[in-house]
Amino acid sequence: MIGAGRWRRILQRLRPLHVVIDARMADGSSGGVQQWVIGLAAALSQLTSRRERYLFLVIEGQGAWLRPYLGGPCSVVVQPAEPLSGAPRPSLWQRLDRSFRRRVLGRKLAPLPRLSPFEQLMREVRADVVHFPRQSASATTIPNIYQPWDLQHLHLPEFFEADARQHRDAVYRAFCANAALIVVATTWVKDDVAAQYGIEPERIAVVNPPPVTFAYVSPTPAQEAAIVERLALPDRFAFYPALAWGHKNHERLFQALRRLRDRGILVPLVCSGHLNERHPALVERARELGVADQVSFPGFLSAAEIQVVYRRATMLVFPSLYEGWGFPIVEAFAADLPVTCSNVTSLPALVGDAAVVFDPLDPDAIAASVERLWVDAGLREALVERGRARLRRLDWRSTAEIMRAHYRRIAGRRLSADERRLLAAEPLV
Repeated sequence: MIGAGRWRRILQRLRPLHVVIDARMADGSSGGVQQWVIGLAAALSQLTSRRERYLFLVIEGQGAWLRPYLGGPCSVVVQPAEPLSGAPRPSLWQRLDRSFRRRVLGRKLAPLPRLSPFEQLMREVRADVVHFPRQSASATTIPNIYQPWDLQHLHLPEFFEADARQHRDAVYRAFCANAALIVVATTWVKDDVAAQYGIEPERIAVVNPPPVTFAYVSPTPAQEAAIVERLALPDRFAFYPALAWGHKNHERLFQALRRLRDRGILVPLVCSGHLNERHPALVERARELGVADQVSFPGFLSAAEIQVVYRRATMLVFPSLYEGWGFPIVEAFAADLPVTCSNVTSLPALVGDAAVVFDPLDPDAIAASVERLWVDAGLREALVERGRARLRRLDWRSTAEIMRAHYRRIAGRRLSADERRLLAAEPLV
């Protein structure tokens, strides 16, 4: 006789796979993670298989940034702004299973365990897999994918308070241990996570994210002209899109601008990104260095605005001290924008020969690299071509298919030969 638990597993495999993707973030608050979620949503929406449903979990009142990119098998699940309350309602399968064991097998049953609000919601939407695409997550017994983008707190502890470092490390270790699969953006991060947390490399998958700008609707010429005027964009400028965290290294970039200015080279700089608590200190530092008149902070840019800024910029400068990936770099490649960036962590492997690299701790080195791109049109053209070639290896459709194969695998679904080949292929970075 087939038990109720086995019947449940059989019937689950006959219905579409329900994948919940955690998108509980406010617009503009999570930088590259938000870009990844948008790109993944748009790409999964274009898959035609009827074997999956992708449910993007948002907090009530915070999902407007994501909805335009959802279609096909993708939809939204809303978590109430206030925590769920009350006793959990047992699922249909729980009730049938208990009834079967009580009446047929005559077993004495313990009370049902009390579910957390998150687990309760996952049961209600019949989640088979949960994907946590950022460092924060929720405890769950459902097979899940955890995605730590970097272990910056271990390498640059000076940017974290002691309590924050300890909390971050405890969270990362716990969710890595609980995950059925850990997904990271680069082989560099995979090796780091495996070494720091003693995790078997087989439990860590590398998925290189393509640029999300493919999913954006292009602004019309009239809209572009209005954006240029509203943002007061110079005719030529360097662009640095990054929230004002310490590791983003704005201060040394400002020092580099001062050195160039002293040599008669004035390079305007546009620094986009949500204006967080460090923003006033950056403004003050630019003023102290005498470059405030050439640095602008337009804040968080909309999809239309960021496209215009990429198109109009002369170069992308990316002096970050630590990156597990570099969304602005691949977005610059997609926009035919030459790149100069740091030579640390995952960045050299990401850019290959498609960027001028520098030591981010050396303002003179940053200045020299910026100057090379600013004055050498031939170099800019060569880097644009190399960036295009590099970008051909990053494709959102194949990325969505890789993630779909991972979802299917950890849910116990059978993979096709093509899916097994996708998962076995070496990533670019």
